[in-house]
Amino acid sequence: MKKLNVVWSTGEKDVAMRMIFVYLMDAKSMGWWDEINLVIWGPSARLLAQDKDVQRELDFVQQSGINVEACRGCTEAYGVTSVIRSLGIEVKYMGEVLTQYLQGEGRVITF
Repeated sequence: MKKLNVVWSTGEKDVAMRMIFVYLMDAKSMGWWDEINLVIWGPSARLLAQDKDVQRELDFVQQSGINVEACRGCTEAYGVTSVIRSLGIEVKYMGEVLTQYLQGEGRVITF
């Protein structure tokens, strides 16, 4: 099974909209990976909570079947946990989860 884990940490909207979301949607629609996870980490949580355009694009990502999860420590640090959860995103402590992704069979890329 080909598994991709994307760690989205940048707070830059242009990177999210023109790189991350585009690649995720292409990868899913073209079947390049069997399973794709998107991890919201750091400043990306604040960007997502504050920007409606980013929220709309992420909704497309979720609707495509890509799993989306967010780092609870990060969302708490930015005070956006409730907003992120309201977007249907699982919020949990991600340190151990990310370590499992790094040590597992799948690939991990970061933006």
